Amino acid sequence: MVSELAAVSAVFRFPLGLVGAVIAVGVMDQLMTRTADGTTPPSVAASVLTGQPVADAPSRLASVVHYLAGVGTGLLFVYLSLVVEQVVGGSTPGTVVGTTVLLYVLMVGFFILIPLPRAVGVDARRRKTIGRAWAIAAAGYLLTLVPATTGLTLLFAP
Repeated sequence: MVSELAAVSAVFRFPLGLVGAVIAVGVMDQLMTRTADGTTPPSVAASVLTGQPVADAPSRLASVVHYLAGVGTGLLFVYLSLVVEQVVGGSTPGTVVGTTVLLYVLMVGFFILIPLPRAVGVDARRRKTIGRAWAIAAAGYLLTLVPATTGLTLLFAP
């Protein structure tokens, strides 16, 4: 069944990736509220963009960045899937898992290496807690995004 993914045009897959991303961000939001410092990562991004301490970062900017990044990551998943399918010559459960692991490493690695160290007013101990919260949130996001996007693609694409 997963092998049929490679036959579906990118014209259909990208919009379905957006839908999957919206669903995944909703699940991620629920998970973030249940994790210690889980709602802080969007404020980290806003802190880096404004130079304000994380605690004082504009919440609206944090939300906008969070949702745009979530939707963009859904598109990135589709793009990486298409690239991997071209390289491997098709889609298998292994290519889907491989793409998911690659995207997880990119999501967590980027956050921990780029914005988190630049966040204003966050000490090393709290940075570790925020990084762990982000790793959990990213896993929840992908555990929702991948089945949603893959399922929608197989269900609705011609």
